[in-house]
Amino acid sequence: MNAVQIRSAERALSVGTWLIVAGAMLYSVLTVTPLAADHTPDKWAWTAPILPLVVDAAVVIVVRLDAVLARLGGHGGRWPVALRWMTGCMTLALNIADSALKKDLVGVSVHSVAPLLLIVTAETGLAYRRAITAAVTALEAEQRAEREAREKAADDRREAAERQAREEREHAAMLAREQREHEASLAREQAEREERARREEREQAEARERAEREDREHREHEREQRERERERLEREAAQRREDERREREATARREQRERQERAERERAALLAAGPATEKFPEDRARATVQAAFEAGLVVRAAAELCGWSVGWVSTRYQELRDPGHPSAPAAGRVLEGARS
Repeated sequence: MNAVQIRSAERALSVGTWLIVAGAMLYSVLTVTPLAADHTPDKWAWTAPILPLVVDAAVVIVVRLDAVLARLGGHGGRWPVALRWMTGCMTLALNIADSALKKDLVGVSVHSVAPLLLIVTAETGLAYRRAITAAVTALEAEQRAEREAREKAADDRREAAERQAREEREHAAMLAREQREHEASLAREQAEREERARREEREQAEARERAEREDREHREHEREQRERERERLEREAAQRREDERREREATARREQRERQERAERERAALLAAGPATEKFPEDRARATVQAAFEAGLVVRAAAELCGWSVGWVSTRYQELRDPGHPSAPAAGRVLEGARS
């Protein structure tokens, strides 16, 4: 039997029980009300239905609570049993009381059907419900055991899968570790090679720098030597130029003294010649006038020496006094003409 069938049987029992309870209550109200009304004062006759309703309400409580307790697998103790039998006996007594007082056995039998059926149904329903509860408990225990077995099997499969996955992860981790170690070893070797290469490059660079520095120092030394040689040569050239300049100046001064001495001699010669007997050529006359001017002779004396007129000599004196005059001849040119 599965859970669906159990629920169907429990629902059928519940529906049947409540139909019987409802029928018994309705029959009890219809049967007991006239009896209660006959034994109640007329002004309280309207309270006659209360008694069967109270008794039937107790029956309903008993049936309902017994169903709940049975469903939960519990037991209410002696008082629920006492209430159940007390309500059943009261219902039976109230239903057959009128027929019993009239000594009507058939009426007693007829009116005892519904209360007895209610009492037996309550007890039977309680037994059924306890049996159903036990069956449900057993079924749930079986289902729980199956579920636990399935869960255990699932747990075992999951643990096996996890163990296999863990082993695969460990294997993969071991392979990855070995791979990392291999890569790390390769990286170390590569790093060592690169370090050696860098060290060699650094040493080569240092050697190149050292060679370049030495070469620069050598070139600098040569440049300094060339600079010192150039400065020495420049100093020597400057000294030579200075010596040449001094020599040229000395030569110029010597030549100038010689020219002056020669001019003095020529001037003395011109002045020593005495008065001219005839008119000199213009160049010689100019040279004679210049010599007379430089010697401080008067115009007339100069005119007598060159044989030219006093006016012409006076003009020449004026030219010599004013070197910027347009007609003033250069002294050198006059002397050259006189020498010629």
